[in-house]
Amino acid sequence: MKGLIHAQKEGLAGLTYGEIEAPSIGENEVRVQLKAAGMNHRDLFVLKRHKPTDPPLVIGSDGAGVVCEAGSRVSRVQVGDEVIINPGLGWKENSDAPPEGFEIVGLPFHGTFAESIVLPADNVEAKPSFLSWEEAGVLSLAGLTAYRALFTRGKVKSRMKVLIPGIGSGVATFLLQFAKAAGADVYVTSRSEEKRAAALDLGAVQAIDSNLENWEEELKVKMDLVIECVGAATFQKSLNQLRTGGTIVTFGASAGDEVKLNLREFFYGQFNMLGSTMGSAEELASMLQFIEQHSIKPVLDEVYTFDQFEKAFTRLERGEQLGKIGFKIE
Repeated sequence: MKGLIHAQKEGLAGLTYGEIEAPSIGENEVRVQLKAAGMNHRDLFVLKRHKPTDPPLVIGSDGAGVVCEAGSRVSRVQVGDEVIINPGLGWKENSDAPPEGFEIVGLPFHGTFAESIVLPADNVEAKPSFLSWEEAGVLSLAGLTAYRALFTRGKVKSRMKVLIPGIGSGVATFLLQFAKAAGADVYVTSRSEEKRAAALDLGAVQAIDSNLENWEEELKVKMDLVIECVGAATFQKSLNQLRTGGTIVTFGASAGDEVKLNLREFFYGQFNMLGSTMGSAEELASMLQFIEQHSIKPVLDEVYTFDQFEKAFTRLERGEQLGKIGFKIE
């Protein structure tokens, strides 16, 4: 099969579009002929973590396609079913944290940037019929991450005031769409005028220019909930926006891993700080029901073919996208 294969060199220099042997299928597995796939910041991380001495790897974690082969013990899906990929391996029920052995497709196992993928039958779900292949192909990882952070961890409710710093990424746009559908008042920040305008079109109450040194002064109200997916560059300002007793949920650190925290201000503020990452199959099913109920479609940025992968990775690395970058698989 053909796919985007990382081997022999570090980073993007080790990524090529070529042939790799398709894996065999087990009795509890399915083979999905992929129609579309989606990019995530995790793909950039994988290019750094997968070493030149490791075996060649098909990267990518999001995808959608048609079941073209099923193992002898598979009954929950059939050949011909249109499905989306659940990229989380080994996390079935909702729980406080992923179980031991939890992994994500695309490292250490072959991922979705290929003509097909083999994975456990439990890791496919029916494709929402109202989504195009490209929309379905970019949905799972970012949508699931947003859903768990917002609902399971953040306990979002109608009329809550929610701040999403750094609008523009796939997860952040899902957060805005989900929180708005849940009845919350959503506030966002961005350095990009285009992304701020798009956020307002998606239903944000206020979109603040984070180029301003004291952008937080633009907010006239305190937040019930902040979903922090940027990292050290915005964390303290985000924390400062919480009302007494408010909650901050964090799952991203693209702008730095380490922050300083004034403990006295934190405990006097009665704040709650929660970590989050990905989510369970149970939460993915709930997320799919939620988007169908509210007719939510992913915000698609650009869609490329695999031979245009360098353009796609450059756009993602520069943070130029609004929403999700996808691949159309022919």
